[in-house]
Amino acid sequence: MRTLILVTSLGIAMLSACGPTSRTGAVPPDAFEMAITAQVKLVDVRTPSEFSSGHLNGARNLDWTSGELESQMGSLDKDTPVLVYCASGRRSAAAREALLKAGFKDVTDLAGGIQAWTANGKPIVR
Repeated sequence: MRTLILVTSLGIAMLSACGPTSRTGAVPPDAFEMAITAQVKLVDVRTPSEFSSGHLNGARNLDWTSGELESQMGSLDKDTPVLVYCASGRRSAAAREALLKAGFKDVTDLAGGIQAWTANGKPIVR
């Protein structure tokens, strides 16, 4: 009985620690890849030149630095899950916070950005 309780508790702790999102809303590349479906909006918040050098398939480029993401927020459905990424995660973390403050319900950030994505052998479109 003790073993069963210990194994169950350990399993729950592991699932909680490895859940799809962290407190920061950033997830590793494997979890981010699994979240990409036709039902989500994939947003690359890098500059247009960064975007043209390689991006995730299906991503829409809304540059965070220029303010394009903020000006285009009205064209996105606040009820549709949004996945955001940038080069390393700094801009996409800020973009995620702005989207949440604007009333978006479900926004996930790619931890480590496209650099982590490619380091994990994930494909990009050139």
